[in-house]
Amino acid sequence: MTLQSFHRLRVAEFKTGGEMIAIQKDNVDIGKLIDGAKQRSTGAIVVFDGIVRDDDICEMELEAYEDVALQELEKIARDATDQFNLLHVDIIHRIGRLAVGENILIIVVGAGHREEAYGGSRFIIEEIKAGVPIWKKELTKNGGRWVPGEHGHGSGISR
Repeated sequence: MTLQSFHRLRVAEFKTGGEMIAIQKDNVDIGKLIDGAKQRSTGAIVVFDGIVRDDDICEMELEAYEDVALQELEKIARDATDQFNLLHVDIIHRIGRLAVGENILIIVVGAGHREEAYGGSRFIIEEIKAGVPIWKKELTKNGGRWVPGEHGHGSGISR
């Protein structure tokens, strides 16, 4: 990733120091994130890869209130780390126009045991959907519509 290619990126430091919390336009190398999550005490890594699915759409457009969204993502990562005894957390949410099949949200969680890793990953995705100000607009050949989120943002009105 070059300075010209990223939209916004902020790296958060937690227990182990190498985690990435980001909102960006560019795709991410999931393999590198997995490699970065491996530590001597890691017994499980769980990867969540949310992708644009073909629901009769051409593309999806994602927007974020970036400063607030990054703060919320950092808080969610800290809370998950504390609650599930996680050793590593990466959260990368993409914005901009994405085609069907592209990555939207990547979560990589490392823990000592699979129960902690699965629980932490599930907690993170549910908290993101519930309260992070990121909005999705589904674009079709007939126009588009903002998708109402669980956090109350988006009206679902076609434009």
